[in-house]
Amino acid sequence: MTEVPLLRPSWAAPAGVGAAMSLRGAEGDCGGRSSGPYASLNLGVAVGDDAAVVAANRARFSAAIGAHPVWLRQVHGTRVRQLGAAGKAVDSVDDGPADAAWTRERGVACTVQVADCLPVLYAMRDGSAVAAAHAGWRGLAGGVLEAALAVLCRGSGGAAADVVVWLGPCIGKSRFEVGVDVRAAFGADADGESDACFVPRPRADGSVRWLADLQGLAHRRLAAAGVRSISVDASCTYEQQSRFFSFRRNAVTGRMAAAVWLR
Repeated sequence: MTEVPLLRPSWAAPAGVGAAMSLRGAEGDCGGRSSGPYASLNLGVAVGDDAAVVAANRARFSAAIGAHPVWLRQVHGTRVRQLGAAGKAVDSVDDGPADAAWTRERGVACTVQVADCLPVLYAMRDGSAVAAAHAGWRGLAGGVLEAALAVLCRGSGGAAADVVVWLGPCIGKSRFEVGVDVRAAFGADADGESDACFVPRPRADGSVRWLADLQGLAHRRLAAAGVRSISVDASCTYEQQSRFFSFRRNAVTGRMAAAVWLR
């Protein structure tokens, strides 16, 4: 059986915490069974791929990380799901959508799917709990990272300063072109004031778009919330086609997963 290649975060998590992100993989080189625009290790069930094939891919991913991934119904929102034993939810988000999850249970992987959006992994320094969040610009502006941090700290009895965070690969700041609505969602551009996370990009028709820095925005918000240890993988999902799925690049495409768990 072909080994499933994984991106392992470089961050300050304690030894008892496991973390990994799946890679796209060229067809046949990572054990993924998906073909066409989903080739090969597509882990998303709602993108048009064959359900049985995705189930096989998910089983390969689970075996590769040695933990039980819990798959959320992501909607670019801010709800956080608590995962109990065997991944069963222990709160009211059980059957509803959620874009973040946290747990104190061992062997249960908080897992988010991405294809340009930002995967964010959290771990308490004492190894008592972990969390993961899916941060597209809507969820990021809405406060999903702060919501996950608050629930993780409350559930573990720790503080933001006790949390280490990893910002995974996402669409890079040289590729993520947005309009004034996105700037406004982050409280920028009300009076034309400059913001390092939004670089203006004039267009031929005289209008202006902006290149947005998702990781920079996330870093700013987490630091403001009190997180002191934030590691970043600056790989661009749009530019590195052989490694990552990218919705903005291909529209019809698969999904990767980023997961964190207690060993």
